[in-house]
Amino acid sequence: MADKYMLKVTAGPDYENQKPISINSEEHTRIISNHLTANLTVRIQNFRGLDATGKLSTQKTSPYFSQPPHQHDLYSVQFSFTPKEDMNGNDLVFGNDFDHPIRDKLPPGFQQAFNIVKWFIDPGLYADVHADEPYLYGPLLSSMNVWRVGPKDDKAQEKLEEERANTSSDSPQILHEGGDGDGEDYRHEFKIPDDGAARKKFFLTEQHLKDFKFEKGRSYENDFFNPYLDFNDFALRLPGFAVIPGITIPIISYWDGQPLRYVMKNRKTDQPLMVLVFTLVPKDDVSGESDDPGEKEGAAGGQDGDDDVD
Repeated sequence: MADKYMLKVTAGPDYENQKPISINSEEHTRIISNHLTANLTVRIQNFRGLDATGKLSTQKTSPYFSQPPHQHDLYSVQFSFTPKEDMNGNDLVFGNDFDHPIRDKLPPGFQQAFNIVKWFIDPGLYADVHADEPYLYGPLLSSMNVWRVGPKDDKAQEKLEEERANTSSDSPQILHEGGDGDGEDYRHEFKIPDDGAARKKFFLTEQHLKDFKFEKGRSYENDFFNPYLDFNDFALRLPGFAVIPGITIPIISYWDGQPLRYVMKNRKTDQPLMVLVFTLVPKDDVSGESDDPGEKEGAAGGQDGDDDVD
């Protein structure tokens, strides 16, 4: 059934303002809103889908997946953002949400799968999959596989961006845990461990989240990846361990037509800050000369004059 569909990926500052993006390209998508400025790069192994123009993509993979430690990963959502206002660490979350109920479409073994994810992959997750508008979120600080604090000084940020721009445009940026410029000192100010796994565990403590502040004007780099979600077969593959066998859930068999959304939001204000949308498109509707689907749907950012997607 999965081979009857292609994947279209869009991104923007909120749910309405979305623009098609290319996958496995090292040219990032820039997202601008009243709340932040972000640069986004999405990579998918064995990608079968559309590029930013709506045509069949020829970028099936990325060199990213041949670089350690990503040889077994299936996708990466890598992004940096600079807030335009201070945000509390406990308020910034990242995860999935839906417009309509999915409770009647949950596959057998879902609860077991969620328990495995929460215990083995991300203990910070919280969810209500039975709600009318279901969601699954976790604090950004404990959810990101790699998290790096950048400099606050504009000149230091420009120097860092210039250094990275001088590398080959075909070379993927492999992000490492840590800090740049005074970002390293900022991490140490909050006693945040240098190791990524230790940092994720550190921020499972609610008070540590509340103590941290995402500073206005400071850049933060993130990479979210794993070997569990297979966008090629549209399946969730969870590992087995101890006496618990591995689980493969064919998501496509339970799909109700809703897209999969990854959302970074401020849960205090319920304001989305960056939205990434994965939509299945029937293969029969895809043409090598198709028009930009964003134009067909009127989904490009900046329609209200407040937010924009470059």
